Parts: sequence; C-alpha cells; structure tokens
Amino acid sequence: MSALFEPLTVRDLSIPNRVWMAPMCQYCAAVEGPEQAVPTDWHLAHLGARAVGGAGLIITEATAVAPEGRISPADLGLWNDRQQEGFARITAFLREHGAVPGIQLAHAGRKASTDRTWLGGAPVGPDRHGWQPVGPSPLAFADGYPVPAELSVDEIGRIVEGFASAARRALAAGFQVAEVHGAHGYLINEFLSPHTNRRTDAYGGSYENRTRFALEVVDAVRAVWPDGLPVFFRISATDWLTENPEDGREGWTGDDTVRFAKDLLAHGVDLLDTSTGGNAPNARIPAGPGYQVPFAARVKAETDLPVAAVGLITEARQAEEIVASGQADAVLLGRELLRNPYWPNLAARELAELGAAARWPDQYHRAV
Repeated sequence: MSALFEPLTVRDLSIPNRVWMAPMCQYCAAVEGPEQAVPTDWHLAHLGARAVGGAGLIITEATAVAPEGRISPADLGLWNDRQQEGFARITAFLREHGAVPGIQLAHAGRKASTDRTWLGGAPVGPDRHGWQPVGPSPLAFADGYPVPAELSVDEIGRIVEGFASAARRALAAGFQVAEVHGAHGYLINEFLSPHTNRRTDAYGGSYENRTRFALEVVDAVRAVWPDGLPVFFRISATDWLTENPEDGREGWTGDDTVRFAKDLLAHGVDLLDTSTGGNAPNARIPAGPGYQVPFAARVKAETDLPVAAVGLITEARQAEEIVASGQADAVLLGRELLRNPYWPNLAARELAELGAAARWPDQYHRAV
C-alpha cells in the first residue's frame, strides 16, 4: 500500500490520505463594511478545487482571531457571525467531496497591516485600512516597518480569549481540525524566539516564559475543541540564525523545537506542522527540494508527537518516500497545489502500482 495514500487517524478523525493542503493567504476578502474578512466565492472555488483534486486535508489560510491580527486588510477573520456563515458553506463543500476541512487560527503580531503580496506587501497605514501592529516587544520587523506596540499582560489575555472564541466559531462552521499558527514570524513565533521577545516579565526571558503565551493559546483552543477532534500547531522549527552563527543573532533553534514538541504533546496537541523561518529578515535559508523535511524528521525521531513536513515537496515519489521512510506522517503542499489543484489525484495515478487510488468525482471520470 502507498504510504502517501493510506488514511491517517488522529483522535477520532480519519483523514483519507497524507497529501494535505497548506494554508496560503489569498488576500481577497473585503477590507471594510459588513463583508470585512468574510470568505468569498474565490475562497469557495479555490479551496473546493483542491478537495475535488483529492487532497485529504485542506487547511484554510491564516484566519485572524481579531481584526488587528490579520496579516493584511484583505485577509480572513473569524470573530463574527457573518464570517462564520461564510466558512460554513465552504466546509460543507469540502466534506461533500471527501476532504477534511481544517482552519489555521492566527494573529500576525508585528507583521500585521501589510499590503497584498502582488502590490508589494509593504506596511499600510490607516489611509489604506491599516492599523497599529502589536508584538511582545517594541521591535520593528525590518526597515520601513512600524515599531509594534508592546502588549500588556491584559492584552495578551484578551488575545488568548480571542483564539478560544475563534475556535468555537470554527467548530460551529464545520471545521474538523484546528491549527494554531505559531510560525513565520507572526505573534506566537515572536513570543517564542529570543530574537523578537525582549520582555522581562512572565512572558519573556527564559524558555519557560517565552513559551507561556503559546501554551496558553493551545490550552484555550484545546479546552473548547472536542476531545475527538485534533488540534495541530504550526511552528517555524528554526529562525535560521543559530545555523549561521556569524550573523551574531540569537534565535529559536531545532533543539528548542524538539523540546517544545514534547510540551505541546503534553498540552493536547496532536500534530506538529513543521515549517521554518519568517521571523528574521535576511536570514540565510538554504532552500532546495525538501529542505525543511529534516526538521520534521528530527521531531518525529526524538518525540512521540506526529509531524507533517513542508517545503518544496513537488514530486509524487518524493512525497511517498518522506512518509514511507518515517520522516513525517503527512506532507503539506503549498505552491505546488496552487499550480495544480489535481496534484493528489495525479500522484495517486503515478503511484498506482503501490495501491494508491485517486478520488476523482463522478463528473470527471470521462477524463481519467
């Protein structure tokens, strides 16, 4: 049997295969008014096409738990009824076509209030529907970015509550997997890393203090999420700073990730979605096919927490080998699924001699 197309059971949830869609922002929600941050027809067509294409799990783009938590004014959010209703029609379609719907709950922190990527992605101010970003410490992400307002302890608590509230709404909207976004230089990642967290209170300094906010968020989400459904955590396994010691900057490391994976498991997280980078601009990242897989493989080897691997996974046999060799329990595809929403079904065809089976809809059988 193809390891890539073997179902995976997490808690009481069966995911039909190990080819999953990574969350990717689309920057196409309304930026103001009653439709602000509400999923549109674009999101239905975009996510629905990947369900038809055979992905086992589809995770929506980073979905903000509060207005100021969006990466851009055109991103999705989940803090009101209209947004919840918009997601409900999408999850119904995904489930109808055999995919498990997942949502990534997020807060962008100091990297919030930026433009659409195809317009340059630079910070935007109130004149373009922007706002004041926040962070663990008053450190700008890069030149040209605003200095974020340092969060108070009370404000941190309200954000934790925001994650819990968004998780409740996600469940009501039909999602079956909740993923906490702790990667790519956004708020939770900013708290985790000594590169961005310079606090001297209970949320900064030691490893235990820097991980406190993340674990509070996980606990809040897990408390409102059903016992039979999984909670994932997406992490940047390294800031790519310690790997380049000549940079002279201290950051989050692979060792930290292994240690933290054990903490996440103890707090009820079911899988670590293992990415890297995004917290330090100009970090030198040796990108290449499967370049992030070793970080997932290390967590898999040194802890009991299941993992998913990401990063330039583009070929069916490459993905099959990652799962079959035990480096990861699943793979998450991003840009490759943007290029080809039917990649999972075509990969199953390529791996047919291993028993892989595609999940084409009846309407498409004449082309199979």
